[in-house]
Order: sequence, then C-alpha cells, then structure tokens
Amino acid sequence: MRYMKLAGCKVPAIGQGTWYMGEDPARRAAEVAALQQGIDLGMNLIDTAEMYAEGGAEQVVGRAIAGRRDQVFLVSKVYPHNASQRGVPAACERSLTRLGTDVIDLYLLHWRGQYPLEETVEAFERLREQGKIRHWGVSNFDVDDLSELDRPACATNQVLYNPIQRGIEFDLLPWSRQRGLPTMAYCPLAQAGKLLQHPLLHEIAERHGATPAQVCLAWVTREDGVIAIPKAVSPEHVRLNAAAAGLSLTSEDLRAIDRAFPAPTRKQHLAMV
Repeated sequence: MRYMKLAGCKVPAIGQGTWYMGEDPARRAAEVAALQQGIDLGMNLIDTAEMYAEGGAEQVVGRAIAGRRDQVFLVSKVYPHNASQRGVPAACERSLTRLGTDVIDLYLLHWRGQYPLEETVEAFERLREQGKIRHWGVSNFDVDDLSELDRPACATNQVLYNPIQRGIEFDLLPWSRQRGLPTMAYCPLAQAGKLLQHPLLHEIAERHGATPAQVCLAWVTREDGVIAIPKAVSPEHVRLNAAAAGLSLTSEDLRAIDRAFPAPTRKQHLAMV
C-alpha cells in the first residue's frame, strides 16, 4: 500500500467509500466483512456520511470498526441543512452514536447550503476543542468556495474525479496542490459504469496484468495529494482495489488516457453526483 499525509496522519492513497452501503439489511454482513477485509489489506481510511442510507452506512462502519477503532482513519460528513451552529453538534452526536466511537478523525461539510461558512466552521472548531472531531474539511467545494473559506485548518476537499470527470484539473487541483490541500476523489471508478468498458482501459490493464478498475485507481492517485475512496463489497473487488495502489502507469499509458479522455482546456462547472 502507498501512503500519504492527510491532516498530519499517514493514510493510504486508496481508502474505502461507503455510498449505498446500509440500504439493504440483507447485505449488511457482507458490507461489514468487506470493510474489515479492506482494513486488513491496508485501506484503513473509511469514508462515510450521515446522508448515506440516512445513517445506515455509518451503522455498517460502526460494526466494521468495533474493537479496532484505533486502526482506522474515520471520515464522515454532515448534511448542509444540519450545518448550523446548533445543527452541527447534534448531527455529530448522532453520527458518533451510529459509528460507535467517541471521535471522528475528519468531519466534512458535504456541500454548501444555506448557512454561512463561518457559522459551520465555528461549530466544527467547537467540536474539535471538545474532542468530538480531530480535524474538519469540506466536500464539493470549487476554487471560489475555498477562497471564501480561506482557513488553513481545512484538512481536505472531497470532489468527484475520474478519467471522464477531469474538470478539477484546470484550476481546482492546481490551486489545492499549491496550498498543500489534499484532495479526496469520490466515484473514482465513475460508479463502475461505461468507463470501465472502454477499450483503452482494457488494453492498458492487459499490459499490466490488471483490471480496468485498477487502471482507473492508479490514474486517479498517480500524483501525491489525491486519495481515492472506491466502494467495494465483494472480497475480490476489495482485494483488487487494495492491490491497485501498487500499480504504476507508464508515461505512454498516461498519454493514451489523455488522448481518450482529454484534460479540460477551460474552466468547468464543478461536477457533483
């Protein structure tokens, strides 16, 4: 596993996402087992949110980390409609209860909403002072949003990023790198849709004895400062995700991907899903 720094901690370049987990009780045992397998393989950064299955994903994570909380870097997110002075601490307490822990390592504002950023940040800072969270950050913020925030305590920005969603490369990613702000890439596999069927990714994967999904993960994390958080439930997908951290794409591979999925040449509206 390849590691990098996030909020002063060593975390894997490839962690584990939990979107859509916790929605089907019949799948919870498999979801818990997948997260535990991922931890065993070094993917000890787990990302979740109160939005996912309305707390169901946090419950899955809570079961997965029970008895091994100290092995995990735990990330969760607060709904924008809960991001007020009173709403943030109440939402955090609910998340802590579902996660079965007394502290969240990194707590994010899921996206901007009706409340002023300063109000949300003040609430985050109080939680940090109380020991409820260790660090805070944001999600789905563009350059203008981050410039308005202008807080060095912000630990990360979590955004959509994969070979067919490269808009952040024009300005957001360079802006973040210049300031040492790590980026967390959600949906790095484009939700395992048509992207993974692309002939070029299969061609590159075959050359490396890998899978198209592993090529995508290696591409997203090709430079320091970007962490991918794919979701996987099957044991084989978990294993492959972890192994992708050891895949190095060649300059020829990267040029071919640029030709097939061109980088942006102008500012684009920040994509979200």
